[in-house]
Amino acid sequence: MRSVAGLGAAAVLVMSPATATALPRPSVSTAAVRGPVPDDWKKRTSLRILPPWPRQNDEVRVFVHCPVKANHALIGSTAFTLKGSRRIYREVGLGLSDRGLGRRAVGISYYAFPGDHLAHLRCVKVTIDEHTRIRKVRLISRFTVPLVVRPFRLGRFF
Repeated sequence: MRSVAGLGAAAVLVMSPATATALPRPSVSTAAVRGPVPDDWKKRTSLRILPPWPRQNDEVRVFVHCPVKANHALIGSTAFTLKGSRRIYREVGLGLSDRGLGRRAVGISYYAFPGDHLAHLRCVKVTIDEHTRIRKVRLISRFTVPLVVRPFRLGRFF
């Protein structure tokens, strides 16, 4: 019974007009208030993989931030192996925006070994000579993130 009374009191406090006036809405965008992004943040490299502990046969989301100089990112791991492939290490390419941001979904193989893996990010600048079609790849930065692959369980679908 006490929980009902407490819930009612909380609802009255939340819906009171004093609370509504205490929380003004911003009239301008938050980006304009914060100002420009510092130059140090533009040179930072980061990699985030969600969920952090995927199971075999799962899809993970890869979020990348590279320095503005880079125009391409390569993410490699032993967890991304393909079915029937003899290679145990696979690299996935990812194009970047003008601000150095990119995202992609990557599949964790059912045949990836459960346990600890590493995901390596390489931010590169790719230039192609249009006349000779020779491609030059220059490494800008790199970053590594641990990745734990859990075994596949059929029971999670039931």
